[in-house]
Amino acid sequence: MKVKVNSAKEYIHHFESWKKELKAIDKIFQSTEMEETIKWGIPVFCVNGKNVAGYAAFKNWISIWFYQGVFLKDKKKKLVNAQDGKTKALRQWRFDNLEDIKKDSTLIAAYLQEAIQNYKDGKEVKIQRKKLVIPPELENALSKNKTLQKKFDALSLSHRREFAEYISNAKRATTKLSRLEKIIPMIKNSIGLNDKYK
Repeated sequence: MKVKVNSAKEYIHHFESWKKELKAIDKIFQSTEMEETIKWGIPVFCVNGKNVAGYAAFKNWISIWFYQGVFLKDKKKKLVNAQDGKTKALRQWRFDNLEDIKKDSTLIAAYLQEAIQNYKDGKEVKIQRKKLVIPPELENALSKNKTLQKKFDALSLSHRREFAEYISNAKRATTKLSRLEKIIPMIKNSIGLNDKYK
């Protein structure tokens, strides 16, 4: 869950119900050579500025993220792909109680050390960026409104891609048009399609 914080310590204080679990995980992370940062509102730990691992609290569990987790041996089968078929490299390890974190603390530290070593060894999934394809409905709306076109062009590539795919993925013409009506005010206000979930 994303919150406005400047440190892992501040992040932990936002989650009263998970405070003990988060502190236990943070202690393991802090014992590594990784540097603590906050990215996307969660604690992320880096080596030479490169994301290696992080953790986050959710409603029903706490998750440790390994940004290149696909390369971890995972002999104990602890890791899951949060978005099967979508996520190529990221893997997470979920906990819902303090006892399991304490029981697996040595194993967590070993996974973190392996993740650090994998980074040093250059193991990384290269993300293949798809070309941005603007659907005709959006293209038409943008060509008729110069202000809308400027606002759209000022958005990040990922936001522009989200809007384009949102319309393209609709099967029916009526759905495409209703989706277009929904996103025009968002584009005008520089709001990404999925910003409310971030």
